[in-house]
Amino acid sequence: MMTMTTMTTMATMTTMTIEAKNKIQKESFIISDGCCVQYGNTLALDNVSFEVSEGKMVAVVGPNGGGKSTLFNAMTGLVPLANGSIKIKGLDPNKAKELIGYVPQKNLINWNFPVSVKQVVEMGLTTKKSFNPFSKKNDEIIKESLSQVSLLDKIDDNVNKLSGGQLQRVFIARALSQGSDILLLDEAFSAVDVGAQEDLMEIIKNIKLDGKTILIATHDINNIEEKFDEVLCLNRHCCAYGDASEVLTKEVMEEMYGSHSQMFKNHTPDNHGGNNGT
Repeated sequence: MMTMTTMTTMATMTTMTIEAKNKIQKESFIISDGCCVQYGNTLALDNVSFEVSEGKMVAVVGPNGGGKSTLFNAMTGLVPLANGSIKIKGLDPNKAKELIGYVPQKNLINWNFPVSVKQVVEMGLTTKKSFNPFSKKNDEIIKESLSQVSLLDKIDDNVNKLSGGQLQRVFIARALSQGSDILLLDEAFSAVDVGAQEDLMEIIKNIKLDGKTILIATHDINNIEEKFDEVLCLNRHCCAYGDASEVLTKEVMEEMYGSHSQMFKNHTPDNHGGNNGT
């Protein structure tokens, strides 16, 4: 027979367990548990597990065909999982679409058709279930989103007149217009010059300060520990995940890139400037 003390202790332990679970769910914004994606007989992602906390900026790195875009497509529910699970704030990807603003590597826009910056950003609004085409708030949201990427002065310009860097910022504004908590940017720095990359990175950092959780698929690992909180290393499986200053070891680089890892040898933490700034 249980005593009152025993019952009180059990109740306290149950409460602590519930609180611990709630804390984990709150801190882990994105949870991938054994995620597998299969195309035919090929595993594009094989048992990928990681957790991203709210407000983090994460670089997703790896070789071409390593599964970076596939992971983003799985997170947005665009491709089904063969095994495992992905949770976005506790929800399956198909139920979490409004929580994610996705900027894919290839945007399906007909450049031969005159489309204005405003119209592209407005496309983000139309993805929301609550979208009302007659709402006066639409213009406010579009202007605010463009202000965040420093392109409000281009609101009426045709997108085919923009530079590569400006175009990427328009697509980010489109994602911001959705009011999403999470941004997925697939190769956001490709096809833009170095100066535009630096400007874009500053804009993304400012967006992060607003509380956004941001994952960026990128090939560029130069000074990666200065730009990102964490790094997810993919080569169809998770090679490593953790603090940006610690995970890119020689072993991890070889696991990701094989013999080609030598071209990145100066970018590992052990050889990245040392203590003397060289």
